[in-house]
Amino acid sequence: MALNLRIASRAIVLDEADRVLLVRATSDLEPGRELWLTTGGGMEEGETDEEAVRRELYEEAGLVEFALGPLVWTRTVVHPLAGGRWDGQTERYYLVQTPAFEPAPGLSWDQLHREGMDAIRWWTLEELEAAETLFSPRRLPLLLRELLRHGPPAEPVDVGL
Repeated sequence: MALNLRIASRAIVLDEADRVLLVRATSDLEPGRELWLTTGGGMEEGETDEEAVRRELYEEAGLVEFALGPLVWTRTVVHPLAGGRWDGQTERYYLVQTPAFEPAPGLSWDQLHREGMDAIRWWTLEELEAAETLFSPRRLPLLLRELLRHGPPAEPVDVGL
């Protein structure tokens, strides 16, 4: 039997100081733990990856003007989502480089809370590496270090859980 996987597009948003923009949500895999992850989410019917990234960046961060960079990471997580509506999610991560800005979500915080999001902030690589928190993907500090050191890969990298 085939898995019913939701397709999601995510953005690795970097500013000129190489800070990454992350949102905080509740972990589906580890209930009760906070989870910091890149902006993005499930694609709506008929959306392209770029349209989904643009919608999500506006909703979660208020970012409208940006160039969508290359697809750099992929991953598939098999774990029930949305009360069992989905068996998991396949994610595609795109690089977005932008001047620093103050995140101001296009959705209200009440709307974002209903989606499980309760904060957004910029992180330096040093802060990521020193943090004792849960990231998605789990190896986010290492993955980001490699991306900053070597630039986008020639082919998207499967980053695992």
